[in-house]
Amino acid sequence: MAEIGKYLYCIIPCEEQLTFDAVPIGSDDGGVHTVCCKSLAVVVSDSPVKQYETTRRNTIAHERVLETVMREFTLLPVRFGTITESTFPLEDIQKLLSIRFEEFNRLLREMEGKLELGLKAFWRDDKAIFEEIVAENGDIRRLRNSLAGKSPEAAHFDRIRLGEMVKEALNRKRSKEATQILLPLRRLAHNVRENEALGDRMVVNVAYLVDKSRGPEFDQAVTKLDEQFGGRVAFKYIGPAPPYNFVNITVDWKELR
Repeated sequence: MAEIGKYLYCIIPCEEQLTFDAVPIGSDDGGVHTVCCKSLAVVVSDSPVKQYETTRRNTIAHERVLETVMREFTLLPVRFGTITESTFPLEDIQKLLSIRFEEFNRLLREMEGKLELGLKAFWRDDKAIFEEIVAENGDIRRLRNSLAGKSPEAAHFDRIRLGEMVKEALNRKRSKEATQILLPLRRLAHNVRENEALGDRMVVNVAYLVDKSRGPEFDQAVTKLDEQFGGRVAFKYIGPAPPYNFVNITVDWKELR
């Protein structure tokens, strides 16, 4: 029979034993509840001591618990898949809260009254962007034209070079347009995390930590961006969400021994 431990979701300012109306990861049974120490608590559920795969089902289950908790509390997300490893899970969690009490309190103060908002932007027509690059860059245009009529074998290395030149030009165009998109939002945010743009069409992949009081103003700024760039760029606006991009608590249980 598998050993039962505690799966950790997040840390909150709380002194009470609470339960939350959320489905635990990996099971429809049991419940989501707090383990407290002093003025802090970890939100947990019972779980076999095992490694959870980062499947869509598992990550959504983890995220939904945090979304439930954040309706009532400021929280610090704990890294996905964190489970107690000893036969005394409650003692380990209380020790974790005690040893890192000052760190967690400081981070909770920093996150209090704030929310995470995400923005992704994609060029609507990647072929049109490529034609713009060709029109704007004489070297790319001449090299592309020189390949006409050549066999794939004869043009092999020139095609590689053309691809490199287009990639460099695409990155410059992305950087320029990303700056135009990001600049109006930076002044409204407490903190900004720029993540890697995935794929050639993505222009922006960024998370903002925003004071709740500025949420409506931030929404209006995103609407204005859509009005300004919407014909060229498609926006995906996400949130409010737990501050995944600004806090990610990791636990090394061996350090508690």
